[in-house]
Amino acid sequence: MPLTLRGATPADIDPMATLLHEDARARQRRDPALWRLADDARQRIVQALTRALGPGDQPVRQAWWIAEDGARLAGLAHAMHLPVPPIYAGRFGEPGLLLADGALAAGAPPDTGARLRAAAEAGLREAGASLLLSATLPGGAGQAALARAGYVPLTLYLTKSGLETAAPAGVRAATEADVPAITTLSAANRATLAALDPFWVPHPEADARFAAWMTRSLTLTDRDMRVAGTGPAMTGYVIAQPATPLHFPAAHDFSGIGVIDDYYATEFADPAALSGSGGSAAALLQAAEAACAGRGRDTALVVCPAAWHSKIALLEQAGYAPGLIWMIKRG
Repeated sequence: MPLTLRGATPADIDPMATLLHEDARARQRRDPALWRLADDARQRIVQALTRALGPGDQPVRQAWWIAEDGARLAGLAHAMHLPVPPIYAGRFGEPGLLLADGALAAGAPPDTGARLRAAAEAGLREAGASLLLSATLPGGAGQAALARAGYVPLTLYLTKSGLETAAPAGVRAATEADVPAITTLSAANRATLAALDPFWVPHPEADARFAAWMTRSLTLTDRDMRVAGTGPAMTGYVIAQPATPLHFPAAHDFSGIGVIDDYYATEFADPAALSGSGGSAAALLQAAEAACAGRGRDTALVVCPAAWHSKIALLEQAGYAPGLIWMIKRG
């Protein structure tokens, strides 16, 4: 029978949960530290699908598509509209994101993945997305298929387990008095990001918005902010914070994972090559790892643009490797 595609409904939750649970097990086998399976994985999947497919307002706009080969579920695609962080201009509107929890059943027809992706893309574009993003595991068939469909790497999520536990000398906890210097360094960071890809063009009020967020972040008890230097002599900052469901499908327990997102050192100013020894940048990274370890998080995920080669080189030297990739498609 020909493959058919349609939007998922609550009646599909049970077979969808079975396929997603199988896919999560495969992800866990690939990297048990990053993709730790929750003890109640299937229950979490069912709860997430029930929220997504049930009535009522959703925190974000999302949709599930299913492919059926006769009466058999052949595959799934999951997509959402990604809110634009307030420090960015968002000139292209909310991008559409195909999440990493799409799955194909064993023995699915060869064109199942491509047809699901096309259906998800069409749905996102009809809902107003002019840019498309897709999350995928690195180096596999999924990344190759996205490349053939016109996607290119945008962001790497580099991961490491077995974190440093000792805080290095020369790095300290940030205070509210450090916010102006952190904001100045952030402006340099944002300028480099915008030069790497117009996706990251900053908002005209980015400095004020970033400073306000840093001030509030200092009051949040689930994260750690570290800086190297003081005032005009500050050479970098880093924030270690908990992981969120955005990057982890519902089946996975990410409570032991810390995310290092805001991470900048003046030695990264040239995205092509590290300037100096990289000692300050390495110390900041070690401080972030120690902060994660101090909170019982044994794995870290560092967010890094795919074109920022100097930062990637330092992370690889420290033992990091890509665990997830976000790719972008324009036009």
